Amino acid sequence: MADRPILIVDDEPQNLALLRQILEADYRVVFATSGSDALAAASKHRPLLVLLDISMPGMDGYEVCRSLKSDTRTESIPVIFVTALADVGNEATGFEVGAVDYIVKPVVPAIVRARVKAHLSLVRLSELQTSYRDAISMLGDAGHYNDNDTGVHIWRMAEYARALAQASGWGSEACEMMGMAAPMHDTGKIGIAREILAKPARLSAEEWVVMRTHSRIGHDILARSHAPVFHMAAEIALNHHEKWDGSGYPQGLAGTAIPESARIVAVADVFDALSMKRPYKAAWPMDLVLQTLRQGSGQHFEPALVELFLSILPQILEIRDKWDQVPSPPV
Repeated sequence: MADRPILIVDDEPQNLALLRQILEADYRVVFATSGSDALAAASKHRPLLVLLDISMPGMDGYEVCRSLKSDTRTESIPVIFVTALADVGNEATGFEVGAVDYIVKPVVPAIVRARVKAHLSLVRLSELQTSYRDAISMLGDAGHYNDNDTGVHIWRMAEYARALAQASGWGSEACEMMGMAAPMHDTGKIGIAREILAKPARLSAEEWVVMRTHSRIGHDILARSHAPVFHMAAEIALNHHEKWDGSGYPQGLAGTAIPESARIVAVADVFDALSMKRPYKAAWPMDLVLQTLRQGSGQHFEPALVELFLSILPQILEIRDKWDQVPSPPV
């Protein structure tokens, strides 16, 4: 990100010179003096930000902005219009075509620096969120790298968990975090041998001892981050095999001593596991899956969560049907 420039577009050399003087001590800057040159420069340099004049001969700033926003390669680049006071009355048009802000000429250096800094902070936040999502995707897939029969299980299960969290009264931000954390619940399986994960039969007692270590392995990997989403993921990884009656693992927690995030994922995970084909079993009929959830209420699962899950079953089945259309990744 550090080597990506700010693109300044203006047909007046003195305006370019002034903006360069204001910004070049802190940022690398590149210039264009026309709309067509601006589009070529944006494609070539992928700038962090565009400072764009509106009143230019030929292609004006509005048209340039529309073109940038219609191209997938440049649509995410923020555009700030730098314009004369007489054009500010058209600011609604500027926002409609995709600009994020206005700076009025004659420019004030402190205002230019402040606006640029603020919008670049948003760019950095967006890129950090993208990096988080990439890491989440990779960790989710890594947990099932040797378990290829799960297909899209982790992503479908995460949507079930998000829906159940929402039904449980979680706020939108917490539900979003659940949707990102839940796919990492089995990250620890990266430490389990393929011969155990993909065994086309039930595991022996000795193999189960090994398999159960995946919850602690996953927790220890994910807990290295202090970011809230990874904190929740570590919590889920460690506790999603705990049971409401205390008979689960690895700590034998019971009732509300089990974190709510893990109690939610437990319901979503078992529902998906039973309703999908595995190396050692066929997919169960839906009536048998639901019967098993009901029987597990108060033993494996928190009763209130089972009731909530059943109450949103139409939504759950819509999620299942959507993911059934997604092909499993190649082996």
